[in-house]
Amino acid sequence: MAERWRPWLGLLKDVLYGVLLWLLIITFVGQVREVPTGSMEPTILVGDRFWTDKLFLRFGTISRGDIVVFDPPFPTSYPYIKRVIGLPGETVEVRDGKVFINGEPLDEPYIAEAPRYTYGPVEIPADQYFVLGDNRNLSNDSHEWGLLSRDRIIARAVYRIWPLSRIGPIQ
Repeated sequence: MAERWRPWLGLLKDVLYGVLLWLLIITFVGQVREVPTGSMEPTILVGDRFWTDKLFLRFGTISRGDIVVFDPPFPTSYPYIKRVIGLPGETVEVRDGKVFINGEPLDEPYIAEAPRYTYGPVEIPADQYFVLGDNRNLSNDSHEWGLLSRDRIIARAVYRIWPLSRIGPIQ
């Protein structure tokens, strides 16, 4: 009788190992995310799916230009995705359709259009970041709700996997 169940027990063991491996990967390495809004257009479009990297939080640093996935500082039903613009210790200001870091205009070829708002100047404290959507005027981001704490960052967007016509690294 026990011999009859041996193949099924082996299959069950393989399935359990697979589920455990999957849980470890999405918890510590990365996972696939989908973009529900147009706040990152033209870089990331509504419905794009991309792979995120969680390891960089443990072994790397957050840099200007990184596109990060995070829990916003208010209740929502999904994480946000925005571009890191200002780093700890810098002064950020938005005026005259440009973003200024420490008084110098930032070159931003990736934005949909110039911002039509003003912000700052604000000095960014330690472990805080200033994040903006690439679709500056249609993005709920740091210019509306303030700085983002490092501990709210979940992952960095690294590689678009869908749609196939746009597959490749996200920059």
